[in-house]
Amino acid sequence: MTAEEFNQCVDLYADNLYRFILKNVKDKDKAKDVVQDTYEKLWLKVSEVPSTNAKSYMFTTAYRTMIDMFRRDKKQTRMEEGEFDEMLSHKKQYSDLKAVLNEAVNKLPEIQRMVVMLRDYEGYSYKEIGEITNLTESQVKVYIFRARIFLKNYIGDIEKVI
Repeated sequence: MTAEEFNQCVDLYADNLYRFILKNVKDKDKAKDVVQDTYEKLWLKVSEVPSTNAKSYMFTTAYRTMIDMFRRDKKQTRMEEGEFDEMLSHKKQYSDLKAVLNEAVNKLPEIQRMVVMLRDYEGYSYKEIGEITNLTESQVKVYIFRARIFLKNYIGDIEKVI
């Protein structure tokens, strides 16, 4: 698909796609976000998607993006004012969880510590970590898995730490 064909797809299908998503989401801003994400995903795959399949690709992608949004929203819960204040209050027991976690992370081998820090603290993807560390994506996943198992065993039951 060329850039011109992409622009034609935007002109032809944007309204239909927006209405389809809005009908299901019932929130104008979220519907606009889903449509925008869909066009972004199409643009990233513009060389792989033939213009004859663009409409079905967009609607499929929009549907999946909408489902992902529903799942993400479902995981997020609203907190009442009292609950938030209760979370901020000090508990009777004191444990410096950060110190325990830092001690555990420092006991990891250097490569495992590095990939865990890049993934969990910095938020890099496995592919980006592989590029940074000159490892394959599968090696990165293995190192992260092993590090997390070590941390789980080292820290033990979180209830005992807290």
